[in-house]
Parts: sequence; C-alpha cells; structure tokens
Amino acid sequence: MVLLNLLVKPGWVILENIVQDRLGHAAFGLFTALSALAVVVATISDLGLTHYSIKRLAGESTFLQTHFPAILSLRSLLTALALGLLLVGGWVIGYRGAELGLLAAVGGGLLLTQYGQFLRGTLQAHQHFNTDAVLSVFEKFLLVGLVLGLLPLGLSLERYVGVRLLATVFAVVLSYGLMRRFFGSVRLQWQGSSAWQMLRAAAPFAVITLLYGVNERVDMIMLERLASPTEAGYYAGAYRWVDAVMMYIWTVLPLFFARFSAAIDQPQEQQKLLWFGQRIVTVPMLFIGAFVLFRGEVLFWQFQHSSSHEIARMTWCLKILFINVLVHSFFALYATLLNTTAVVSTVSRLVACSVALNIGLNVVLLPRFGAVAASWNTLICAAVVSVCYVGLVQRRLQVPVPWVTLGRLVALLGVLCTAWYAMQSYLQLPWLLETTAAGVLFVGLVLGLGVVRPAELKQLRKRPTEI
Repeated sequence: MVLLNLLVKPGWVILENIVQDRLGHAAFGLFTALSALAVVVATISDLGLTHYSIKRLAGESTFLQTHFPAILSLRSLLTALALGLLLVGGWVIGYRGAELGLLAAVGGGLLLTQYGQFLRGTLQAHQHFNTDAVLSVFEKFLLVGLVLGLLPLGLSLERYVGVRLLATVFAVVLSYGLMRRFFGSVRLQWQGSSAWQMLRAAAPFAVITLLYGVNERVDMIMLERLASPTEAGYYAGAYRWVDAVMMYIWTVLPLFFARFSAAIDQPQEQQKLLWFGQRIVTVPMLFIGAFVLFRGEVLFWQFQHSSSHEIARMTWCLKILFINVLVHSFFALYATLLNTTAVVSTVSRLVACSVALNIGLNVVLLPRFGAVAASWNTLICAAVVSVCYVGLVQRRLQVPVPWVTLGRLVALLGVLCTAWYAMQSYLQLPWLLETTAAGVLFVGLVLGLGVVRPAELKQLRKRPTEI
C-alpha cells in the first residue's frame, strides 16, 4: 500500500503541473499561498490532539471508550473555530474580496482534510495501516478523476478549488464511516473539565505540530506577500515534487511513531526500530535525490507555456530543495523518536528557533532573491535542526545512534553522485539510459557497501509478515 501511495502521488503532481501551466504561475502562486496559510491555521486547530490520541490509543486499550468521545467533540469544535480564525488572519495580512472568498473555500477543504487525518489516527493506533493507506490513496484517485474531468470543460482557479473541496468532503465522510465500522458508534460527548485536561496533556504535541506546520509553509506565504505571486508560483512548481517524494517519509514515519510509543519503556526495542528505520527511510531517497540533482529539469516537461528562464528558475529551486529532502531522509526519524519521549518540549524549542531563523532570513532575502532564497533558507534551517536532533538522541536517550549505518549511507550517496557526474561528463547518454545505468549501479552499491545484506533479503522472502 505504501508503494501504491508512491505511485499515485507522482501522477497527481504531473496533473497539478498541467493545472499550473494552464492557470499561470501568478494565479497558482496565489492559490498555493492561500493553501499554505490555511495549512498553518489547520495545524493550529489540531492543537496536538491527533498525535496525543494516537499515542494514548496505541498504549491504552480502554482509551477509545472512555476518553475518545470527548476528544472527538473538542476536535470538531476546534475545526469550526479555525475557519473563522483563518478568515480574520487573511484579512489582517491583506487579502480582500475575491481573494478572501477563495481563502474560505481553500481553508474549509484543508481543515476538513486535517479533521479526516485525526479520524484516521484511530486506525493507525490500532495497527490498521493498510486501511489507512487505502483511504489516503482513494482520496488522491478521486481528486485526480475530478480534475481530469474538469480539464475539457475549461479550467479556472475557482473551479479547481471547488473540485478539491468536493473530494475532501467525500473522503472525510468515508473516514468517519470506516472508524464506526471498526470501533462502533462514537458519539460526540462534551466534557469541559476533561477537554481542558486533554489540551494540557496534548500541549507539547500541539507546539511541535504547529511549529512544523509554520516551518513548512511560511516560505510560500512570505514569498507571495514580500516578493510576488509569480515567485510563489515558481517555488510551488519545485516544492510540488518535494512534497510528492516526502510523501514516502510522511507515510512511513507515523508507523514508527506508533511503534516507538508502544515501546516507550523498552530502549532495546526502540534501538532496533531506529536502526531498521534509518535504512527504510533513507535508502530510497538517496537515488531520488541524486536523480534530481543531475536530471531535475526533466520533471518540468509539462510546462509548455513557460519560458526557458522560468523552467531554469524552478529547476534551480528544485535542486536546492531536494538537498533538504536528503537531510530529512537522514534525520526526520530521530525527531519522530524524540516526540514520543519526555524531551518533546526541547524539540519544540529547537523547531521554534528554526522557524525564527527561517522567518528572519526570508524578511532579508526574499524581496531581492525570491524563490531561490526561500529554497536556500529552508535547507539551512533543516540542516541546523537535524544536527540538534541527533545530538539530543545521543545525549538524552538510552538509544545509540547508528553511526556505522549513517556512514555507509553517506558513502553510498557520495559514490553514486560521483559516478553520475562522470557519466554526464564523459558519456553524455540520453537521460533515461543514464538514469537506468545509475539505478543498476545504486543497487550494486547498496549490497556492496553492506547497507542491505543478502541475508536480510532472504529473511524478507521467507517471513514477510514478521519483517
């Protein structure tokens, strides 16, 4: 199912590239900035309740019957309040008229998406990972079908926003129906004192989730406001591929979050999960990252109405952002481990410093350098906070850092990039043949450097469910 998720996401990215090409960079830049603002407010509306409920549901068998109805009521109320907060925030930063109406539609859809993810948290906590993945894939397939049906009828920004909202509503209704099928009817039950206690307990998760949301989306909002919607469109064209590839990481990490939480008092089990997860998260990203660094321009073939300068600018942003992807592939798992422990507040402070650094750099650099500066700022902040994650795991937890594995992964990336550079410099092959040759080399390096051992592959074939 993870594989199916990975297949549908690039298909959606290609379709969204076509949409951006039809609408234009400025119009799509405005849409992406509105979406980014809505994501930030949607993250606020969660207040950490999704991660908190997953952790409690995974660790306590009675939590679903005793406390979850109250959390569901609280989460529903917060979703409604967040829409009003979003519109006020949009008005404060300068959106008026039709732009404010678009913000309401975009925000409503994203708030419902966040609510649907909260409902699906019950499936993740009870190890129904396949069902959760099916829901995610189905929503994407539905959206792709609706947008494809819209293309022959004539594409406008308003129609595009409308079909996205329709797909989200259907997916949320389906998520609630599946939750009821697995766990029975869960009625809304307001408990004021319990709500306050849960908000206090979820506060560390709320802070870290909010900070991550701001850190991921602030660039787009500031680009559209400080530079131009067109620059925001360039950044959106590049970041779309980043988001597609990061989908793999964001699909895998919640699985480890639930299992880290279940093994909270078992350092040896957490060590096994960390050492195994390091390779699961990182290895696929190494080849994808190298491909973008050497052949990233081929990903923009859908932009038939863009100039060579616009394609070159998006490609430059894409390559910088994919170095950021590589950083996440190495170190995001450490943040996931830390968020299940008592040092989650320290992680929050680290991310807050990263957000402050990012905003400061944006204020200084975006008006002059636009989307390229936003890409560099994102990379710098990710690198700084990732080093701190590893330091925290090394110093504060009883879980050793797999330095040998990290060294092998770095060596794998270095040899692959060196070989790819040599192929481009001396062989000058067509990009598809060049990529195929690099892929064959990559598989050989994975086995040759001991990143994945043949004995593990044999074990995987014999006992797939245990692996």
